[in-house]
Amino acid sequence: MPARPASPARFWHTVPDGRVECDLCPRHCRLREGQRGFCFVRQNSGGALDLTTYGRSSGFCVDPIEKKPLNHFYPGSAVLSFGTAGCNLACQFCQNWDISAARAMDRLMDAATPDEIAAAAAATGSRSVAYTYNDPVIFAEYAIDTAAACHARGLANVAVTAGYIEPAARQEFFAGMDAANVDLKSFNPDFYRRLTGGRLETVLDTLRYLVRETAVWTEITTLVIPGYNDSDAELGALAAWVAGELGSDVPLHFTAFHPDYRLRDVPRTPLATLRRARARALGEGLRYVYTGNVLDAAGATTTCPGCGASVIAREGYDVTLYRVTPDGTCAVCGGPIAGRFDAAPGGFGGRRVPVRLN
Repeated sequence: MPARPASPARFWHTVPDGRVECDLCPRHCRLREGQRGFCFVRQNSGGALDLTTYGRSSGFCVDPIEKKPLNHFYPGSAVLSFGTAGCNLACQFCQNWDISAARAMDRLMDAATPDEIAAAAAATGSRSVAYTYNDPVIFAEYAIDTAAACHARGLANVAVTAGYIEPAARQEFFAGMDAANVDLKSFNPDFYRRLTGGRLETVLDTLRYLVRETAVWTEITTLVIPGYNDSDAELGALAAWVAGELGSDVPLHFTAFHPDYRLRDVPRTPLATLRRARARALGEGLRYVYTGNVLDAAGATTTCPGCGASVIAREGYDVTLYRVTPDGTCAVCGGPIAGRFDAAPGGFGGRRVPVRLN
């Protein structure tokens, strides 16, 4: 295999003892020559920080946008999704652990430049490109360059992220994004420390930034894990914070956990728990609350907060009813529906189509 060309990182500085310090996320890894950071993909190479996964992917696939999940960003449209490897969190319940916890970079089989990704998205009829599977924060430079190539072709960009990023880096990273789904894994700082190795306040700060200071359409996902973050008190506090700090129009998704990675002894999330979480969040004033990873007609339906009419109904990832105007109003009463919409829903449906770029 030919040597991989160097891919300089953008967020770092040299410290007095000669090590390189990464400034991308709150870990601020300090690395000697040849060392990799916690994420395993950012490396000190010759006294400079290198992104070892630039131009290399764990795979490409065209998905429905609802799978990200984004229910208010061009519903029914197709999105070209890809990720790399590694992560800057250590979630014990990771549902994509074979990618995010990967330590063998040569398993990244699909090579593609930013321009090639944008061209593939256009060729597949995708309305947007999603940076997902593992957290795009750790391949920020690759995502930033790809986002620019996508914008040049009129395509939108979607970040599916845990939001664990430093303020200086997040400004440049999210400048190229049009939408984001942020994992708010719990509303308990101790949960974040013990089960993810991260800090809750960093994620909350990212959410405040996105909603208050950018035009990035933002939705939130909480994976509900039985016995860990499913108490009425925590679910209520999380929803109240979203409503109070971000506003009632930010969609919140409660999704079902399945046993995986290091929490294989924890049972699946009962549908009743997700419905209870949804009811609690609606009671706290949120207008758009969904259940995910389950079949639940009510929990998949977008309802007009003004007249109560169903304006978007879904069966799985298929849009079966669409009564929203392009300017984001209810076709029944004319009241506002938060989000980004087209005149008609996309017709991609619930398919998942793998794509090879080379």
